[in-house]
Amino acid sequence: MMRALLLVLLMLAVSGIAAHAQNALSPEQERAVRDVLRQELKEHPELVLDAIRQLQARDRQANEDRHRDLIRLHEDEMAADSEDFVAGNPKGDVTLVEFFDYRCPYCKAMAEPLQALVKKDGKLRLVLKEFPILGPNSTLASKASIGARPQGRYLAFHEALLTHKGDLDDKAITAIARGLGIDTGKMKARAEDPQVTAKLARNLDLGRALELDGTPAFIIGDTLIPGAVDLEMLEQAIAEARKKS
Repeated sequence: MMRALLLVLLMLAVSGIAAHAQNALSPEQERAVRDVLRQELKEHPELVLDAIRQLQARDRQANEDRHRDLIRLHEDEMAADSEDFVAGNPKGDVTLVEFFDYRCPYCKAMAEPLQALVKKDGKLRLVLKEFPILGPNSTLASKASIGARPQGRYLAFHEALLTHKGDLDDKAITAIARGLGIDTGKMKARAEDPQVTAKLARNLDLGRALELDGTPAFIIGDTLIPGAVDLEMLEQAIAEARKKS
């Protein structure tokens, strides 16, 4: 692994030198440059770690910039969908958008911390976007949660689905709904409405447009925060968004 990495670094260095010299180096000169670099790395191996860190930092920055541009490009799509459920303060000064899958273990891990964050921050607007990417049962759970919304039980059902231990098949979803007093007949009828299918399709299309590669994914302002993270990271992003508003 290290030998391969050294070879890559050497080749990049030589390629860069050769490019600037407009291919003026002879094969002997290239070999000489390689020998110098090899000796330098041998005497100063910390240069390898420094190079790796710099490459990783550059990649992270490029990825953040790419997602920032995509978020700005699709900002209206995130804000304009009236079928999104909004938790917290509907008139809050900062919006946090969460793309989630009910069967995602990391989404489940973030469920209670997010509830605590919403209770703690009375000015936070939380937009919940079903993003069922983990198979048919994920879609089934998302359809059911949307199907329960006309009965005014969406948020309670949402939280129950996320905190459920075990897989979410039709039997489990129905049992959870009944336990919350939801009319499962009406829920399932609504779940099969073409409007619900269209809603999920919009969410999936938006997630792909934003190049989301997993759940949960949080968007605050023009910043994407992927995966399960500490609340401190979300709170910091929220504070930064407030400074910009």
